[in-house]
Amino acid sequence: MGVNLDKPERWKEDIARSVDQYNKWFLTFAPKTYREERVKATEYVAAMLDRTNHLRNLTVRELTEHPSILFALRMSTAPPIARDRLVGLAGVPKPLVNAMEKDGRLPRGMNKAMLNGNLRKIAKMIVRLTDIDIFPWLGEARDPSEQEVYRAATIVADRLCGANADPIVRNAQERRQLLKIKKWLEARGYKDMTGKVSLDKMKPGSFAFRLNVPGLKEDHESVNIPVDAVVLPSRPSRTNYR
Repeated sequence: MGVNLDKPERWKEDIARSVDQYNKWFLTFAPKTYREERVKATEYVAAMLDRTNHLRNLTVRELTEHPSILFALRMSTAPPIARDRLVGLAGVPKPLVNAMEKDGRLPRGMNKAMLNGNLRKIAKMIVRLTDIDIFPWLGEARDPSEQEVYRAATIVADRLCGANADPIVRNAQERRQLLKIKKWLEARGYKDMTGKVSLDKMKPGSFAFRLNVPGLKEDHESVNIPVDAVVLPSRPSRTNYR
């Protein structure tokens, strides 16, 4: 299963072919993937606008029930602000902002009164900095038209996807790579056990993606190491595990 592991004379050719293949994929599929993600983001932002009465009623309850919207809210200001800038301007704990955006949840263990106070600070700062060129109805004290809401949602969604452009393409590329590995292995009789077994339960002739593999740190503390792909050869030998 070393494939070209022991054939360094082939590496340069392999790398060149891999780069050519990626470039072809990128030109064909990356723009499509980005557009699809932007459509999803537009729907997400439109739903957020609907729940907040088009940003006229951004409440602690909304931030509590939908903490992950903080990213979209940051992209709704003029100018869009970074997480650290929001932390400084609003005077709130960084772990709170990180938990809301990265994990889509509120931090555990924070006193409820303190939590609500910090969420009010965030809401107040977002409202203060909201981009009225994107949300003109806020500066004119009127209801927005359907077209204005859609346009605003599209602009914020574009900002979201722009900030996430690299991860969007990277995730799509990872899916492509794993699919090619899967097809290559299955064509040779290997069985996909992704999500079905742990490493110690895998049998020869099987493979799994995104598997946690137990390991040890330098201080001998045990740790789980996430591995993209694990393959157990059909005919294990000592050389397979060097």
